[in-house]
Amino acid sequence: ESQRVVLLYSTDQGETWEETTVKEPFPGMRFRKVDFLNEDFGYIIISGGRTMSEEGSFVFLTHDSGESWQETTNLGVTRLISNGGFVDESTGFITFETINSGKPELYVTQDAGQTWKQASLQIPEEYNEIFIQAGLPVQEEDHLSLLVNQGPYGDYQGGLVEGKFISEDNGETWEFEMEVEPNE
Repeated sequence: ESQRVVLLYSTDQGETWEETTVKEPFPGMRFRKVDFLNEDFGYIIISGGRTMSEEGSFVFLTHDSGESWQETTNLGVTRLISNGGFVDESTGFITFETINSGKPELYVTQDAGQTWKQASLQIPEEYNEIFIQAGLPVQEEDHLSLLVNQGPYGDYQGGLVEGKFISEDNGETWEFEMEVEPNE
């Protein structure tokens, strides 16, 4: 029949399993990510219905261990998702693949997906069109950090060096901090 997105979950360490429908119907899924930040709060990020370089993307949140899911406001961006996630119950990010722009596309919500806006990355001129693909931000002490890589065709310093960016306003703006080697 119709395709649907279903999550199997357990609240008793895997002794029993429950099934919940997240979205129905749903066209051919391409990207999917599920994660929980604590016992109650989790997120699902999915994309599907791909045509050429466009697709629909959706973010769902749960506050009851996965029993029910609420869809957030749609970003309105039809580019291909690269990654996404939340750093806390309010602050989340979606990154999109870079095709022609040569600039990273990172969107942020600070109100649990009620609104999304494009984050501002301050890329020094000497790194324009070098650091083009945003990763997923992480919490570091009192700020967020973000690694931006060179994409699949980067060749600056062997193609492996990434740019590290710091945000002190919970992900709205990002300042370049330094070059980093992978796994640094």
